[in-house]
Amino acid sequence: MALPSADTPLYNHTLPDIELWLKQQGCQQDSSELNRWEISKSAWRADLILEIDSLVVRYSEIDNGGEEIQRGFKYSLSRQDLEDAIFTGP
Repeated sequence: MALPSADTPLYNHTLPDIELWLKQQGCQQDSSELNRWEISKSAWRADLILEIDSLVVRYSEIDNGGEEIQRGFKYSLSRQDLEDAIFTGP
């Protein structure tokens, strides 16, 4: 399955496209809350929650000892912009 171009807003992706994209980024879907995804990197961990109008990201276990950080991203952003903002870390 091919994803839409990276400059396409996320709201123009189907749910299977969004799920494929998250899997390609290394995210794991929560089996009890299907709208929740998790990812772990060496310096941080994050929960991604697919809300009705936005993608909420909660970073935790940050190496610098920082507190949990939460950010919200509207689906009107392109997939590339979201990828750059979310997966580079807090």
